[in-house]
Amino acid sequence: MNKPPPLGGATLGAALATGVPRRETPAAPPPDTSDAVITARTDSYFNRTKQIVERFGDTRVTYAVFLRRPVVCAPRLMLDWLRAVAKARGTDVHIEVMHEEGVWVGAGDPLLYITGSLVALSDLETLLLQKLGAACVAAHNAYQMCLELPKVAFLAMEARHCAGAEMQEMMAYAASVGSRAAQAEGAKGFIGNANDATAHWFGQKSGYGTMPHALIGYAGTTVRAAEMFHETYPTEPLTVLVDYFGREVTDGLAVARRFPELAAEGRLAVRLDTHGGRFLEGLDPAESYAVLERHAPGAIRRYRSETELRHLVGTGVSAAAIWKMREELDTAGFPKVRIVASSGFGVGKCRVMAEAKAPIDVVGTGSFIPDAWSETYATADIVDYDGTPRVKVGREFLLRNGARRRGGA
Repeated sequence: MNKPPPLGGATLGAALATGVPRRETPAAPPPDTSDAVITARTDSYFNRTKQIVERFGDTRVTYAVFLRRPVVCAPRLMLDWLRAVAKARGTDVHIEVMHEEGVWVGAGDPLLYITGSLVALSDLETLLLQKLGAACVAAHNAYQMCLELPKVAFLAMEARHCAGAEMQEMMAYAASVGSRAAQAEGAKGFIGNANDATAHWFGQKSGYGTMPHALIGYAGTTVRAAEMFHETYPTEPLTVLVDYFGREVTDGLAVARRFPELAAEGRLAVRLDTHGGRFLEGLDPAESYAVLERHAPGAIRRYRSETELRHLVGTGVSAAAIWKMREELDTAGFPKVRIVASSGFGVGKCRVMAEAKAPIDVVGTGSFIPDAWSETYATADIVDYDGTPRVKVGREFLLRNGARRRGGA
C-alpha cells in the first residue's frame, strides 16, 4: 500500500459525486495520563515491577510491540497517549515507528520499538496495548472492505456497537486509516460516519444520517416519514428506510413518486435494511436465483458456502434483494435513485456483493469492528536491557537484525 493522500473537507453529496480528498482534525488530548489512573488500570504485576526496579536500580530498555496476525498499522491513538504520559512524567521516551500509518504489516512484524526508563515504562504496557491492537485489526478490516467494493462509498455506523466512548473513537479512527489506505489504491472508501463526535476522522464537521425505523413508526407510513424529514431539512439529500412495513419495493417507489425532483437530481436514496428473517418484498428462493441469473449468473454457478449463499440469495439484504430493488426503480423510471445497503456488511459480505456486481451506491456498516476479539491482542516484549539484547525464548524474531544474528545474550 502507498502512503495515503492528505484529506480535505467535503459534504456528503460532494464526496459521493466527486470523491474529493478530505482533511481530518486532531483528536482531543488523552484523558488517562495521570499516574493514579494508570496505576488503577494497569495489571498489578507491572505496578510491582515498577516498585522493584525503583528499589534495585533503573535501566534503559527497549520494547518491541507486535500483533500475531496481519494488520494495517494504526498507532496514532496509542502514540498520542504515550507521548502525553511521557510529557506528564517528565521522562524521555524514544519511539521508532517501523511502519507508517495505513501500511500493511505482517504477523509478528514489530510495529514499533519504544526505548526509555524501565521505571517510567513498566506500568504502561496494559494501556498501551489496549489502544493499539483493536485499532490495527479494525483498520485492516475497513481496508479490505473498501477494496472489495472500490466503486461504493462507505458510511461508518459503528458507534452503537461500541463499548463506550473510547472504543467509539478508536473504531472511527481505525476505519479512517483503513479507508485512506484503500483510497490510495483507487477505492472511494469511507466518506463519513453517523455521529458528530468522531466525524473529524473523516474530514467532516458532523455525522450523516436521515431517519431510523423509529421515525417511520412515529409517522405511520414511510412516505409521511420522508415528508416530515424533507419539511424539516429541505436542503438535505433524502435517504429513506423502506423495510419497516415489509414493502421495500412498494414504499420505495411511493417515495420516489412523491419526490420526483429529488429522484431526478440523484438526491433521493432508498436504504435496504431488511430483517434477516424474511425476504425483500417480491422475493423468495426461486425468484432470488432468477434475479441473479439475469444480472450476475457467474456468482451462483460455482460452489458456495452456506454463508455466501445467504449473502447472494438468502433472506435479508442479499445481492438478489439489491438487484431486485434496482430493477424496480429503473423500470419505474427512477434510474438516479440511489441504493444504500446496510446489515452485516463485513469483509466476507462485501466480497460476495462484488462478485455479484450488486448495484450499491453506499454501504452503511460498523462491521469493521473485529469479530474475534482474541485476534486484536497486541503484545509488547522487552528486547534490550541497557544495550544488551535479551528476550524470552521463542520471541527472538523481535530482536533487531544484528542482535538476532548474534543470537541475543
